[in-house]
Amino acid sequence: MTYNKTVVAAFFKDCGLPEPVFEYQFCERKWRWDLAYPDHRLAIEVQGALFSGGRHTRGAALLKEYEKYNYAARLGWRILFVIPRDLCLMETVRLIHDSLSMSLLHLPAPDRD
Repeated sequence: MTYNKTVVAAFFKDCGLPEPVFEYQFCERKWRWDLAYPDHRLAIEVQGALFSGGRHTRGAALLKEYEKYNYAARLGWRILFVIPRDLCLMETVRLIHDSLSMSLLHLPAPDRD
């Protein structure tokens, strides 16, 4: 399952979140985050195909992902993991909002449905 960047950006905006940077390259090794808030070193990784044998479930690829996450942690990045169908849920909006707030960014709280 994939996601539509335009739909996600519009949903986040409607919920009061700043627009994320999609496919953000965070280091010289050309590693990218699916979505990122670079000023807050907050990354969102969308874990597709977890239940259908996708890349994120194979040993060699998973080891490369761990290398990426460990490198990012040394640079001070925080990473949130979601699956595509959960990107446009209020629960995800609250998670992002709370994570950005931890970076001292003052955003209005999203509606609690």
